Amino acid sequence: MKRLAGVEGPLRRAILVTAFVLGVTTAAPAEESLSELQVKAQHGDAVAQFNLGGKYYIGQGVTQDYAEAVKWWRKAADQGHARAQYLLGAAYATGEGVTQDYAGAVTWYRKAAEQGDADAQLYLGSMYDNGQGVAQDYAEAAKWYRRAADQGRVRAQFILGLMYDNGDGVTQDFTEAAKWYRKAAEQGNPRAQFNLGWLYTNGQGVAQDYVEGVKWFRKAADQGNASAQFNLGLMYANGYGVSRDYAEAVKWYRKAANQGYARAQSNLGTMYSNGQGVPQDYLLAYMWFNVAASKLSEADRANAVKGSAQAARKLTPVELLRAEQMARDWKPSTLGGE
Repeated sequence: MKRLAGVEGPLRRAILVTAFVLGVTTAAPAEESLSELQVKAQHGDAVAQFNLGGKYYIGQGVTQDYAEAVKWWRKAADQGHARAQYLLGAAYATGEGVTQDYAGAVTWYRKAAEQGDADAQLYLGSMYDNGQGVAQDYAEAAKWYRRAADQGRVRAQFILGLMYDNGDGVTQDFTEAAKWYRKAAEQGNPRAQFNLGWLYTNGQGVAQDYVEGVKWFRKAADQGNASAQFNLGLMYANGYGVSRDYAEAVKWYRKAANQGYARAQSNLGTMYSNGQGVPQDYLLAYMWFNVAASKLSEADRANAVKGSAQAARKLTPVELLRAEQMARDWKPSTLGGE
């Protein structure tokens, strides 16, 4: 199960820049000039080498040059500078300024991780988790995720919760899963919030509590998590943990449906077909059933196809053509509405 594999696009850059900024704010005088920094770096000052590498990476006062950044980070890393070791590992993992080399990333992540760098611990765990640069080893992954989680890294807390939830590298333990999900959820991680809501709804690792389940689903749903939006819709539709409210169910189904969540789309079709929470509208019911059908599992697809056929019988030939066109034209959106 891939969890924190390669970090793509802008997030890669954000990780490296954040790490550099943290290093600068804690290790270098703000008034230090570039020329002073270069002199210190050239004379072997590890902190200066680390900061000079960061300047080359983000193009601060110099022409942006990833290879030059890597050069200076390597010099600092060779002197044991943990943050430089982490960034060098990240450079190898992303292939920025150096040929991508997962084994090289593991080497440098490990050096920093063993010095207690939480981000390096997180990403070393990821390398073991996904078998990148090392043989896949969930137990070793869990070990490093735990070290990062103990230092408050939200993603490590969430992933450690997931490992206890699934029994990957650790003995399956829903109580431990709930513990780590809660730590991440309280720091705002939407996936942890959703998973914690799921545990409360099903009474796994915690006493079953629909109200608490709704609370965590809502937190994740408010951040745009489609699974949480769908489940919150279910809670309103069935009156679990909240008063039954079909209009609220439709609201949350629609948010998930507009993101492409097929089960929400099918349920939205049902709400339109039955006139629950919305005026009865067979045209929209047909559209949503058809948008959902190709993406659903076999059992759920059969229900959507049946609903679609029932809605079709209520439409005129012209309305049916229009509904079919609407289904073909539909595209995901996070803006809400129809």
